[in-house]
Amino acid sequence: MTVHVDSPQTSDLRVRALEPLPAPLTVRTDQPLPPSSADLVRRSRNEIRAVLDGEDDRLVVVVGPCSIHDPVAALDYARRLSALVPELDRDLVIVMRVYFEKPRTTIGWKGLINDPHLDGSHDIQGGLRLARRVLLDVLAAGLPAACEFLEPTSPQYIADAVSWGAIGARNPESQAHRQLASGLSMPVGFKNATEGSVQAAVDGCITAASSHVFFGIDAQGRAAAVETAGNPDCHVILRGGATGPNYDDASIAHALQIVAGAGLPQRLVVDASHGNSGKSEVRQAEVARELAASIAAGNQGIFGVMLESFLVAGSQPPAPDGLVYGQSVTDKCIDWDTTADLLRELAAAVRARRQG
Repeated sequence: MTVHVDSPQTSDLRVRALEPLPAPLTVRTDQPLPPSSADLVRRSRNEIRAVLDGEDDRLVVVVGPCSIHDPVAALDYARRLSALVPELDRDLVIVMRVYFEKPRTTIGWKGLINDPHLDGSHDIQGGLRLARRVLLDVLAAGLPAACEFLEPTSPQYIADAVSWGAIGARNPESQAHRQLASGLSMPVGFKNATEGSVQAAVDGCITAASSHVFFGIDAQGRAAAVETAGNPDCHVILRGGATGPNYDDASIAHALQIVAGAGLPQRLVVDASHGNSGKSEVRQAEVARELAASIAAGNQGIFGVMLESFLVAGSQPPAPDGLVYGQSVTDKCIDWDTTADLLRELAAAVRARRQG
């Protein structure tokens, strides 16, 4: 009796379609990383590591739109941000937030890679190429890029152009994401879980520092067993949660105790948005200023701050057309002028901490 592995009576009963994707190597070859941009990626990764390890007393600031939906507005933002770097780079390592994948609590727009036209057509082939184009443009503007990694295979297409990665609050306990982080070539932050657990992020860092073997794909897009060496540059991000904000000095001190107990470097990134601001752009600016005050007072445990910022304050529902230029289609963002002010205040706080 012949057994048909792909029997239509038992297989793919709820799958409507399978659309082949280009191999990662094909996309990377079609849109190569220029040598100057590769140098920027290497240099910025090393700078972030040095701040994480306490060898550099600057502050890493991951700042930019909640998610990228308009490549033109993203590049406009990148050029404005890049223009501030010469003024602030003695105190800040500025990394632009260039997020393409949006985890959803229930349903909603899943980001530029999944649905680049914001119309439900889910042109993932086009989304992968467009996302890579955005990253190359941001690097060409002189800025390193940060991404949240959600799909286990998407890094094969874009990770060579990314300087800092994040594992979101829904995934610090996910084995697939811990394994993924173990093989990424850049520092990676694990956010505390949505209910507020810092231990979940700490466990994620410990797990990702170890070697793993797991299912994945190679550069040709073939199914492969992936073996990793482990990532020693993982760290915890405090982003608040269901139990409330956790950016205050007492919460930071508590998180540092947990981190120290696990043998990890006592250094944290603090997200001024999400659960720490109630997703309010007004409150986010206030949180950023409170963090600046803590840094100025000598808090050495904060090595990075995250800000959600775009050209126009607030947010709007995603749509294929009729959108306000430079306004987020996901979480509410701080406007550009407020962002520039906050970056200068954070730089001043670093100088005060350095002198204290």
